[in-house]
Amino acid sequence: MKAMKIGIAGAGGIGSNVALNLVRSGVKALRIVDFDCVEPSNLNRQFFFQDQIGRPKVEALRENLQRIRPEIEVEAIVVRVDESNCKSLFGDCELVVEAFDKAAAKKMLMEGLAGDQLVVSASGVAGGSLDGIHWRRFGRAHIVGDFVSDCADWPLFSHKVVTVANHMSAFILKEMGAF
Repeated sequence: MKAMKIGIAGAGGIGSNVALNLVRSGVKALRIVDFDCVEPSNLNRQFFFQDQIGRPKVEALRENLQRIRPEIEVEAIVVRVDESNCKSLFGDCELVVEAFDKAAAKKMLMEGLAGDQLVVSASGVAGGSLDGIHWRRFGRAHIVGDFVSDCADWPLFSHKVVTVANHMSAFILKEMGAF
């Protein structure tokens, strides 16, 4: 498996589960960026625990990933990603996982990176149905989801969030030459 510098923008349901999969699959280093803290409502679908409530997500996630593989290098950056910093945060990454909830943030990241990196993204992870999950490619962006369900209209369930994160992880590992 070739080494790639992988950035993860967002440490919630998609970001934390993609990170979990990558670490368990042998990835050696990640850069994870998020400004948010762990909340009780996150525990049903994100890789966090009750005793981590109130802590910055990236710091709690780094701790959890290092419990799996102590030698993993996780650069945990507590900051909100925006148009002024997205290029400096992820410009040296070969692949970026877009793991934001809001469409405007997704668009900002894609435009901010200007197609320089391979981006793996999600769209349509809400609701309970796994029907219709598929891939679309837009330039260097590869997006997985049902492209219909929005978390503003539907609840988020672990089985669907993790299924989409698993698809994203498989794509990344394939790009790394793992299989």
